[in-house]
Amino acid sequence: MARLTTPPNLLTTTFGAAIRWAQTQSMWPATFGLACCAIEMMSTGAAHNDIARFGMEVFRASPRQADLMIVAGRVSQKMAPVLRQVYDQMADPKWVISMGACASTGGMFNNYALVQGVDHVVPVDVYIPGCPPGPQSLIHGILTLQSQIVDGALAR
Repeated sequence: MARLTTPPNLLTTTFGAAIRWAQTQSMWPATFGLACCAIEMMSTGAAHNDIARFGMEVFRASPRQADLMIVAGRVSQKMAPVLRQVYDQMADPKWVISMGACASTGGMFNNYALVQGVDHVVPVDVYIPGCPPGPQSLIHGILTLQSQIVDGALAR
């Protein structure tokens, strides 16, 4: 797993590695909670879990200030174009985390009203399983995303 505190050999690192490290330490997530997973996502930002230690101080209400979208909950067919519009308005580079079984695969709701996986609407970088996944699972997903960015696996 990649080091997330400081890049190794800070004085002799490449410019790209320093940029990727800086991006992981200043991610700003967009609020996009759609169902019960949103409660778990909100509790991740509370004092007990505190994602501020990972460089994510505040969930942004404006997509123009965010570079990470956490889709938490089931996505309806009516909400899919709105989700895509918010994604298109986000600053580049941008990443997406799909949180929960409903966002990832439609969950137990296999019907015409729900999108059977948010990856049909936006590209997803990390999937977090569970119904609903707890704050620790979201923190693990965020750390996984950060290590993939530092390693260069998600070059945008």
